[in-house]
Amino acid sequence: MDLTQAPVLRAAGPDDAAAGATMHAACWREAYGPYVDAGLLEARLADTDRWVEAWTRQLAGGPPRVLAEVDGELVGFAVAGPSRDEDHATPAELYAIYTRSAWWGSGLGQRLWDAVRPDEPCSLWVLEANQRARAFYRRNGFEPDGSRELYAGLDAWEIRMVTP
Repeated sequence: MDLTQAPVLRAAGPDDAAAGATMHAACWREAYGPYVDAGLLEARLADTDRWVEAWTRQLAGGPPRVLAEVDGELVGFAVAGPSRDEDHATPAELYAIYTRSAWWGSGLGQRLWDAVRPDEPCSLWVLEANQRARAFYRRNGFEPDGSRELYAGLDAWEIRMVTP
Protein backbone atom coordinates (compact mmCIF):
# COMPACT_ATOMS: atom_id res chain seq x y z
CA MET A 1 0.00 0.00 0.00
CA ASP A 2 1.55 3.28 -1.14
CA LEU A 3 0.90 5.78 1.64
CA THR A 4 2.70 8.55 -0.21
CA GLN A 5 -0.08 8.92 -2.77
CA ALA A 6 -3.40 10.57 -1.99
CA PRO A 7 -6.25 8.14 -2.63
CA VAL A 8 -8.52 8.94 -5.53
CA LEU A 9 -12.23 9.02 -4.71
CA ARG A 10 -14.59 7.60 -7.30
CA ALA A 11 -18.06 6.15 -7.64
CA ALA A 12 -18.31 2.40 -7.20
CA GLY A 13 -19.55 0.34 -10.13
CA PRO A 14 -20.72 -3.23 -10.63
CA ASP A 15 -17.19 -4.42 -11.41
CA ASP A 16 -16.07 -3.36 -7.91
CA ALA A 17 -18.11 -5.98 -6.01
CA ALA A 18 -15.34 -8.53 -5.40
CA ALA A 19 -12.60 -6.01 -4.57
CA GLY A 20 -15.03 -3.96 -2.49
CA ALA A 21 -16.08 -7.01 -0.49
CA THR A 22 -12.47 -7.99 0.14
CA MET A 23 -11.57 -4.47 1.28
CA HIS A 24 -14.71 -4.23 3.44
CA ALA A 25 -13.89 -7.49 5.23
CA ALA A 26 -10.31 -6.33 5.82
CA CYS A 27 -11.63 -3.07 7.27
CA TRP A 28 -13.94 -5.00 9.60
CA ARG A 29 -11.04 -7.11 10.83
CA GLU A 30 -8.95 -4.02 11.55
CA ALA A 31 -11.73 -1.85 12.98
CA TYR A 32 -13.60 -4.43 15.06
CA GLY A 33 -10.79 -6.79 16.05
CA PRO A 34 -9.95 -4.92 19.27
CA TYR A 35 -13.61 -4.80 20.38
CA VAL A 36 -15.26 -8.12 19.60
CA ASP A 37 -14.66 -11.81 20.12
CA ALA A 38 -12.12 -12.96 17.51
CA GLY A 39 -14.01 -16.19 16.81
CA LEU A 40 -17.27 -14.37 16.14
CA LEU A 41 -15.53 -11.87 13.90
CA GLU A 42 -13.73 -14.52 11.87
CA ALA A 43 -16.97 -16.51 11.53
CA ARG A 44 -18.67 -13.41 10.07
CA LEU A 45 -15.77 -12.82 7.68
CA ALA A 46 -15.33 -16.44 6.56
CA ASP A 47 -18.14 -16.54 4.00
CA THR A 48 -16.49 -14.50 1.26
CA ASP A 49 -19.24 -15.41 -1.24
CA ARG A 50 -21.79 -13.79 1.09
CA TRP A 51 -19.74 -10.58 1.18
CA VAL A 52 -19.41 -10.46 -2.62
CA GLU A 53 -23.13 -11.19 -3.06
CA ALA A 54 -24.00 -8.38 -0.63
CA TRP A 55 -21.76 -5.92 -2.45
CA THR A 56 -23.17 -7.01 -5.82
CA ARG A 57 -26.74 -6.52 -4.59
CA GLN A 58 -25.97 -3.18 -2.93
CA LEU A 59 -24.12 -1.83 -5.95
CA ALA A 60 -27.05 -2.77 -8.18
CA GLY A 61 -29.86 -1.43 -6.04
CA GLY A 62 -28.55 0.59 -3.14
CA PRO A 63 -27.42 4.16 -2.68
CA PRO A 64 -24.20 5.10 -4.50
CA ARG A 65 -20.95 4.12 -2.83
CA VAL A 66 -17.82 6.22 -2.95
CA LEU A 67 -14.56 4.29 -3.10
CA ALA A 68 -11.04 5.40 -2.20
CA GLU A 69 -8.38 3.86 -4.42
CA VAL A 70 -4.57 3.95 -4.61
CA ASP A 71 -2.78 2.32 -7.55
CA GLY A 72 -5.78 0.09 -8.29
CA GLU A 73 -6.17 -1.02 -4.64
CA LEU A 74 -9.32 -0.12 -2.74
CA VAL A 75 -8.47 1.40 0.65
CA GLY A 76 -11.82 2.74 1.85
CA PHE A 77 -15.45 3.47 1.09
CA ALA A 78 -18.50 5.31 2.34
CA VAL A 79 -22.24 5.11 1.67
CA ALA A 80 -25.21 7.04 3.04
CA GLY A 81 -28.91 6.90 2.25
CA PRO A 82 -32.39 7.09 3.75
CA SER A 83 -32.66 6.13 7.41
CA ARG A 84 -33.31 2.43 7.99
CA ASP A 85 -34.31 2.96 11.64
CA GLU A 86 -37.91 2.21 12.47
CA ASP A 87 -38.25 5.47 14.41
CA HIS A 88 -36.69 7.53 11.57
CA ALA A 89 -34.84 9.68 14.10
CA THR A 90 -33.27 11.46 11.11
CA PRO A 91 -34.10 11.42 7.40
CA ALA A 92 -30.63 10.16 6.41
CA GLU A 93 -28.23 7.53 7.70
CA LEU A 94 -24.52 6.95 7.23
CA TYR A 95 -24.59 3.21 6.48
CA ALA A 96 -20.85 2.70 6.34
CA ILE A 97 -17.56 4.52 6.29
CA TYR A 98 -14.36 2.52 6.48
CA THR A 99 -10.71 2.95 5.62
CA ARG A 100 -7.90 0.46 5.95
CA SER A 101 -6.04 1.03 9.23
CA ALA A 102 -2.94 2.28 7.41
CA TRP A 103 -5.03 5.32 6.41
CA TRP A 104 -6.43 6.11 9.87
CA GLY A 105 -5.55 9.67 10.82
CA SER A 106 -4.67 10.61 7.23
CA GLY A 107 -7.80 12.63 6.50
CA LEU A 108 -9.18 9.97 4.15
CA GLY A 109 -12.17 9.26 6.40
CA GLN A 110 -13.01 12.97 6.35
CA ARG A 111 -12.79 13.08 2.57
CA LEU A 112 -15.10 10.07 2.32
CA TRP A 113 -17.60 11.59 4.77
CA ASP A 114 -17.54 14.89 2.87
CA ALA A 115 -18.23 12.98 -0.37
CA VAL A 116 -21.40 11.28 0.96
CA ARG A 117 -22.58 13.80 3.60
CA PRO A 118 -26.32 14.36 3.21
CA ASP A 119 -27.84 17.84 3.36
CA GLU A 120 -30.34 16.81 6.05
CA PRO A 121 -29.85 15.49 9.61
CA CYS A 122 -28.12 12.12 9.65
CA SER A 123 -27.74 9.16 12.01
CA LEU A 124 -25.30 6.27 12.25
CA TRP A 125 -24.62 3.25 14.45
CA VAL A 126 -21.15 2.72 15.92
CA LEU A 127 -19.70 0.16 18.32
CA GLU A 128 -20.02 1.68 21.76
CA ALA A 129 -16.45 0.68 22.67
CA ASN A 130 -14.89 2.21 19.53
CA GLN A 131 -13.74 5.53 20.95
CA ARG A 132 -11.60 6.35 17.88
CA ALA A 133 -14.62 6.18 15.56
CA ARG A 134 -16.86 7.99 18.04
CA ALA A 135 -14.34 10.85 18.25
CA PHE A 136 -14.32 11.14 14.44
CA TYR A 137 -18.10 11.33 14.39
CA ARG A 138 -18.17 13.91 17.20
CA ARG A 139 -15.75 16.10 15.22
CA ASN A 140 -18.31 15.94 12.42
CA GLY A 141 -21.25 17.04 14.56
CA PHE A 142 -22.67 13.67 15.61
CA GLU A 143 -23.80 13.19 19.20
CA PRO A 144 -25.20 10.08 20.94
CA ASP A 145 -29.01 10.24 21.13
CA GLY A 146 -29.39 7.62 23.87
CA SER A 147 -30.31 4.73 21.56
CA ARG A 148 -28.35 1.56 22.18
CA GLU A 149 -28.72 -1.96 20.83
CA LEU A 150 -26.86 -5.24 20.77
CA TYR A 151 -25.34 -6.11 17.42
CA ALA A 152 -25.99 -9.83 17.80
CA GLY A 153 -23.73 -10.89 14.92
CA LEU A 154 -20.70 -9.59 16.81
CA ASP A 155 -22.15 -9.71 20.33
CA ALA A 156 -21.23 -6.05 20.79
CA TRP A 157 -23.20 -2.99 21.84
CA GLU A 158 -23.79 -0.19 19.38
CA ILE A 159 -24.99 3.32 20.00
CA ARG A 160 -26.75 5.66 17.62
CA MET A 161 -25.27 9.07 16.96
CA VAL A 162 -27.13 11.86 15.15
CA THR A 163 -26.53 15.27 13.67
CA PRO A 164 -28.98 18.13 14.26
